[in-house]
Amino acid sequence: MAQTATAYRDEAPIAALLEGQPLFRGMSPELRATFAQAAQLQSLNKGSVLFLQDDEAEWFYLIVSGWVKLFTETMDGDEAVIDMVSNGHLIGDSAILEDSIHSFGAAAVEPVKALRLPSSLLKQAITDDHKTALAMLGALSRHRKRQSREIESLTLQNASQRIGCFLLRLCDPNGQMPLELTLPYDKSLIAARLGMKSETFSRALNKLRKETTLSIKGSMVTVSDLDELSVYVCSACSNEFPCKDLHG
Repeated sequence: MAQTATAYRDEAPIAALLEGQPLFRGMSPELRATFAQAAQLQSLNKGSVLFLQDDEAEWFYLIVSGWVKLFTETMDGDEAVIDMVSNGHLIGDSAILEDSIHSFGAAAVEPVKALRLPSSLLKQAITDDHKTALAMLGALSRHRKRQSREIESLTLQNASQRIGCFLLRLCDPNGQMPLELTLPYDKSLIAARLGMKSETFSRALNKLRKETTLSIKGSMVTVSDLDELSVYVCSACSNEFPCKDLHG
């Protein structure tokens, strides 16, 4: 699929993007500037692949805009979506701790802009700078916590509650009712992200509509009673809404 990558000449906005990331925030300005100088901006069309499972991890990526799916392949060749990430997310960075091989693939599900940075530079920074090493451990810890929540959700929540949990994460807890939301990507991808077949997703979505006052028309969602939705969803969870965001 078509994609382009160019060296990013204006380092100021790139340095600001990097400074907003926990991994880069604690670096010295000089080290962060080294990453900014090495950054390349990619423009990817829908369907473009950033990397595939088992590829050598020459690069890692910071998503600037758009949605990227992370996926693995099953033994019978099917694709399993393990995550959907958007602006502000780093992907592929942990591969340097896994024999420098990507353990999953990444592809754009809509037009995406991403900064790619050399993995060799990050590996050297972790070796030479203890703050970078600690920041990397912090990122891995957040990922592990998020994985634990994912396992809990799959174990304790029924399909309708998992969809409701997905929608709750899109809600502003301080927003004025009713909340009007737009689904961030296709329902088929939401189903895959939640570990469901499309037909299971449709049945569960209908059940969610019947058991709450939620309204869904196409990609538009109206939440008229946030407390009602959170009670329905969180009754089968150890956390309360709003959950602490563990993306990172």
